[in-house]
Amino acid sequence: MPTPEFLDTALDVAKRAAQAAATVIARHYRAGTDVEIKADQTPVTIADREAEAAIKRVLRETFPEHAYYGEEEGREGDGDFLWLIDPIDGTRSFVRGYPMFSTQIALMHRGELVLGVSSAAEFGEVAWARKGGGAFLADARGERPLKVAATQAFDAQTAISFGNVKTLSRGAGWNALAGLIQRCGRTRGYGDFYHYHLLARGSLDLVVESDVNILDIAALAVIVREAGGSFTDLAGRELSLDTTSVLTGTPALHAQALELGLA
Repeated sequence: MPTPEFLDTALDVAKRAAQAAATVIARHYRAGTDVEIKADQTPVTIADREAEAAIKRVLRETFPEHAYYGEEEGREGDGDFLWLIDPIDGTRSFVRGYPMFSTQIALMHRGELVLGVSSAAEFGEVAWARKGGGAFLADARGERPLKVAATQAFDAQTAISFGNVKTLSRGAGWNALAGLIQRCGRTRGYGDFYHYHLLARGSLDLVVESDVNILDIAALAVIVREAGGSFTDLAGRELSLDTTSVLTGTPALHAQALELGLA
């Protein structure tokens, strides 16, 4: 396990990298940019590519020997440390002109996620955490620590949020999910970074999401866990480079939801 001192340094560098990306993204967000469609039918813009390059420039100044896995340029290098980078998570939002997108930067050490930065600069929030150091959020009200809610049971006060409901509806756990919804007081579909920020600060109790990749959620997983939450895939498995779904929430609700067989 890396030392706390190393992780503090790495977290500071990651936050600077996120700020460098925010500068690039802001310029293109205001001016507009052409959109290309990748082979997987997802959009990409010059802002995605330039932001990823800006992030890597900052990280490599301090960690030239580390490996990198970016949304746009793929995997580069080998070693114990792997940086996971999604320069614009929510490109569809970006190109449609609303600020529900973010930059996600995480560090993995020998397969374990150890720090994360979730920067939604246009939205006005930046969250970050490193293993053993707590989770924090900065917004218009200033900087503050994050802590998940103390919710223990599904009832009329429980708030849950869903992502990628279309693919969830095709899964084997759709009926179980419908039963869970009937037990809750409020359902939302914030999506992307935002419902994880809300969960980490105690404003939501559970998040269920499908059709993701590790670059979308790696940083957010560290943040939620350091805020006291549980974070796995829908089957309860530990996160890996192959993860495609999420079940995360307060420890009590996460455990109860796992028993329902949502996967």
